[in-house]
Amino acid sequence: MKPADLLLPVLLQSCWLLSRVLAQDVDLSPNGVGFRDCPVDLFFVLDTSESVALREKPFGALVDKITAFTNLFIDRLTERYYRCDRNLVWNAGALHYSDMVDVIKGLTRLPDGREDLKRRVSSVVSIGKGTYTDCAIKRGIEELLIGGSHQKENKYLVVVTDGHPLDGYKEPCGGLEDAVNEAKHLGIKVFSIAISPDHLETRLSVIATDHTYRRNFTATAPQQDLEKTIDIITDMITENVEHGCCSYECQPARGPPGSVGDAGYEGERGKPGLPGEKGDAGEPGKQGDPGPVGYQGMKGEKGGRGDKGSRGAKGYKGEKGKRGIDGIDGKKGEAGFHGLPGCKGSPGFDGLRGPPGSKGDPGPYGPKGGLGDPGVDGKTGRPGNTGVPGEKGQPGGPGVAGEKGELGDEGNPGSDGPTGERGANGERGPLGIPGVRGPRGEKGDPGPQGDQGREGPFGPPGEPGEVGPAGSKGYRGDEGSPGPEGPKGPPGPLGLPGDAGLMGERGEDGAPGNGTDGFPGFPGYPGNRGAPGVNGTKGFPGPKGDDGEFGDPGEEDGANIVQGLKGAKGYRGPEGPPGPPGPAGPPGPDECEILDIIMKMCSCCECKCGPVDVLFVLDSSESIGLQNFQIAKDFIVKVIDRLSADEHVRFDPGESRVGVVQYSHDKTQELVAMGDANINNIGELKEAVKNLHWIAGGTYTGEALEFTKDQLLRRFSSENRVAIVITDGRSDTLRDPVPLNALCEVNTQVYPLGIGDIFYSPPNPEQLSSISCNGLSILRENYAELLDDSFLHNITSYICKDKKCPDYTCPITFEGLADITLLVDSSTSVGSRNFNTTKKFVKRLAERFLTAGKPAEDTVRVSVVQYSGKAQQKLEAQFEHNYTVIAEAINGMQFMNDATDVNAALDYVTNLYRQSSRSGATKKVLIFSDGNSQGITGSAIERAVQAARQAGIEIYVLVVGTQANEPNIRVLVTGKTTEYDVAYGERHLFRVPDYNSLLRGVFYQTVSRRIAVN
Repeated sequence: MKPADLLLPVLLQSCWLLSRVLAQDVDLSPNGVGFRDCPVDLFFVLDTSESVALREKPFGALVDKITAFTNLFIDRLTERYYRCDRNLVWNAGALHYSDMVDVIKGLTRLPDGREDLKRRVSSVVSIGKGTYTDCAIKRGIEELLIGGSHQKENKYLVVVTDGHPLDGYKEPCGGLEDAVNEAKHLGIKVFSIAISPDHLETRLSVIATDHTYRRNFTATAPQQDLEKTIDIITDMITENVEHGCCSYECQPARGPPGSVGDAGYEGERGKPGLPGEKGDAGEPGKQGDPGPVGYQGMKGEKGGRGDKGSRGAKGYKGEKGKRGIDGIDGKKGEAGFHGLPGCKGSPGFDGLRGPPGSKGDPGPYGPKGGLGDPGVDGKTGRPGNTGVPGEKGQPGGPGVAGEKGELGDEGNPGSDGPTGERGANGERGPLGIPGVRGPRGEKGDPGPQGDQGREGPFGPPGEPGEVGPAGSKGYRGDEGSPGPEGPKGPPGPLGLPGDAGLMGERGEDGAPGNGTDGFPGFPGYPGNRGAPGVNGTKGFPGPKGDDGEFGDPGEEDGANIVQGLKGAKGYRGPEGPPGPPGPAGPPGPDECEILDIIMKMCSCCECKCGPVDVLFVLDSSESIGLQNFQIAKDFIVKVIDRLSADEHVRFDPGESRVGVVQYSHDKTQELVAMGDANINNIGELKEAVKNLHWIAGGTYTGEALEFTKDQLLRRFSSENRVAIVITDGRSDTLRDPVPLNALCEVNTQVYPLGIGDIFYSPPNPEQLSSISCNGLSILRENYAELLDDSFLHNITSYICKDKKCPDYTCPITFEGLADITLLVDSSTSVGSRNFNTTKKFVKRLAERFLTAGKPAEDTVRVSVVQYSGKAQQKLEAQFEHNYTVIAEAINGMQFMNDATDVNAALDYVTNLYRQSSRSGATKKVLIFSDGNSQGITGSAIERAVQAARQAGIEIYVLVVGTQANEPNIRVLVTGKTTEYDVAYGERHLFRVPDYNSLLRGVFYQTVSRRIAVN
C-alpha cells in the first residue's frame, strides 16, 4: 500500500476524536474557560479615603455600606445562557485605595471563588488618608490586563467613590483624566458609582466612560434601589457582551458517533480558529543594515487583523491639526453646587462725590415784596407716565396685501404637503364714517416729577392752605432716666464671645497684687490759690513831715489870691500791725485723685498684652478642602496683624512669639515658627505660613497636638501661652491612639475652632471639648466666618485677656485695731433708687477696709447700721471681718422710707461701740446725712456729737446733693455751734453732687483712705 493510503484512516480517526471532544465541552483553556463559555472580567475599585471614612458617625460606617454593596453585587453575578449556545461567566476582583492601593483579591472565577472574595471584601478597613483615584484606576486596568481572559472587549471597572478631591494638589499618577483615557484606549468600560448624595458630580462624570455608565448610581441607597442599580449595570454588560460572544459560528449539539465511514477526499481548508491568548512581548531585534532601495511592489491583499501589540513609547508631539468641524452642542449640564462664600474684600477706594442732596425744608416767610415783573415761561416738563389703556376699539378693516418678495433659490422638491391654509385677505376697504366721541376717560396716574425749574420772582402771597400731612419722625429725644434695677437673675450658660462693646467706666480696683513697691510718683499739682485775706485795720498816722518853703506873698487887698504849688511827697510812715488771717482756700486733690488724673492723661498707662506665645494648630486633611485651607492661612496672618496693630504685641526675640503646626495623617506634621533658621522676623513667618501646601490626607489631631507639645512648647517656655486649634473636629480616633487632651497637661490655654467641612457637616462637639480641656470651644458653620471683623476682634481679645495693667490704686493700711461703722440714711428724702446706689457704695467701702494691709485677719472690723426715724435703727452687720458675710447683709437691707432722726442714730451707734468695741481699737463712724432732721436743733446735735467723742469715736460725714442744712452739717462734723474749724472739716467732710457720683471714679478710694489714715 502507498503511504497515503495508510495516513488517511489515521487522519479520519483524529477528526472523529476531536468532534467528540467538542461535543462533550472538554476544557481546553488553561484558565478553565471552555469554548462554550463567554467570560466577563469585572473589577471593583473602592474608595476608603478620609473623606469617606470620616463622613458619618460612627466613623467607618460608609466603608461598611460600600463593602455591603460590593458583596450584594458579587452575589448577583450569575451565569447567563445566550441563544447562540454559549454561557456568560464572570471573573471578579476588587481593590480599595486612599493614598495607597491595596488589592483585596485579583480576578477569580465565579461562582467557585465567590465566598472567598466576599469574605475578603467584608474584612476591608479604611485607609483614611488622601484620595489617589487615578492610581487606583490604573492599578485596576493592570489587574484586568494581567489576570483577565482573552476577551479584550469584555472588561469592566466599577469605581465607587465620592469624587473627592476636586482640586488642590497634583495627582501622583498622571491625573484622573489620563487614567480614564487609558482605559478607553484599551477598550475597558468604567462605571462610576457615588457613595452618597453629597458627591462631586463633575469628577464622577469624568470617571464614567459616558453618561450611560453614570446614571446617578449610588452605593448607599436603600436595599431595593441598590438591587435596581446592580441589575441595570449587569443588564448593560450582558447586552454589550452578547454581540461579541455570539460572533463566532454556533456549534449545535452533536448526536452519538456513527460507524467509521469510507475515507473521504481531502476536505477544504478549515475556517480560522479562535484567537489564542496574548503572548509575552518579544525582545526587540537588532537593527539591520539598510538595504538597497527596492522597486514598488504590487498592492497586496488585505490581511487579517493582527494581535494588539504592547504599548509603545510615548511619541513626539505632532503638528497642530486643522480646525475641525463644529460639533453639535452638548446637553446642558446640571447646576453645580453653590460655592463657599468668598473672602471679605479689601476696603474700596473713596467713592466719587455724591449728587447734591434733596431740597431742604422751606424757611420762614420773608417780608412781603413788591409786585415783580412776569417771569419767562419755563421749559416744557417731561411727559407723564402712560395712562391706563382705554377700551378696545372696533376692529379695523383688512390691510393691503404686501408687495411680492424676490424670488428665492430653487429648493429641493418636497413631498406632497397637506391642504393649504386660507388665502390672504383682500384689499382694504374705504374708511368708515367717524363714530360719536366717547365719554371722557378717567384721570391717569401722575407722571414723575420734572426737573426743578429756575426760581422765578416772588409772587403775591397766597391764601393760607389746608393743613398738611403729618411730618416725618423727629430726631431721637434725650435719654430718659434709667428705671429701677430689676432682681438678679440666675447665671446663664457661658455664651460665645460677643462683639466688642463701647468702652465702659473704669471698674473697681482688684485685690492688691504681690508685686514690689513701685517708684514714688511725681509731686501733685499745686492747689488753687486761696481767696484774698481780710483787709487790715487802718494804720496810725506817720510823723509830721518837714516844713515846706514859703509861698509868694499874696496881694494886699485880698481880691485875687493865687494858690501856691503843691509840696513834695512826704516819707513813708512805719508799717502797721498785720491783719487777721483770711479764710482757708479749698483743698487740692488728694493722692487718689492725683493717681486717677495720671491714669487718664498718660498714654503709657494703658494695659498691655504680652509677652504671649501664640500657637496655631492647622488641620490640613482632605475633608477641609483647598479653598478652606487657604482661608485658614489668611485667618492666621490676620490674627497676627491684629495683635500687632490693635494690642501692640511685639513679635521679637525675648518678646512674644508665634508658631504654626499644620497636620494631616501620621507623621505629616509641618512646623514653622519664630526662631527657625530661615525665619528672622514676623514678616518672614507670615510668608512661610502663606507658602504652606495642603496635605489632603487623614486627620490625626491627637498626634498633631502631641507633636506641638514636644516640638513647639519646649521652645516657647513663656508663662502666657495660647494655642488655637483650627479643625473640623473629626479626628480619626480609630487609627490615632494619642488622646485629644495632649495640651491639657501643660500650662497652655487651648481654644479649638470647630468649623464645618466641605460637605457642610458640623464639627464633633465631643472632640472639641476634649481638645479644650472641657473649656471654651468655638463653633462656626463655614471657614468664611473666620475673616469676619468682629470675630477677629473677639479672638484677639481672648488671646490678650490677661493683660498687664499698671497699679494706680490708692493702697490703705491699718497698723492697729480698728472698728469702723457705716451709718446709712434710709429715710424718705433718699428714695429707694438712691438707697440701692448707696448700698453698692457701702459694699465697696467695706471690701476696701477688709482687704487693706493689716497685721492680722481680724485687725479691722466693719459694722453696718441703717437709720430713719427716732426708734428706727437697724443693725445689719455687727463688727464683722468677713467680707462675704457683710456683703450678704448689705444686699438684704430693706429701705425704711420714714422720717429722719440723725441724733437718735448717733446715740445708737455710741451705745453700740460701748457694748461691742474692743479696747484699744480706733473707733470711726461714717454718717450718710444731709443735715435735715425733724425737730432737731443745732445744740441737740452738738450734745450727741460730744457724747460720741467722749466715747472715743471719730465722726466723718458724707453729704449727697445741694439741699443740705449747712449749719447742722458743720455741727455734726466739728461738734461745735459757735465756730467752725475749716481744716478739720475738710478732712472729715465729703461732698458729691448726686448719688450716681458715689460710684464714679476713685471717690470710694478717697473716702476710705481718709478714714484709714490716722
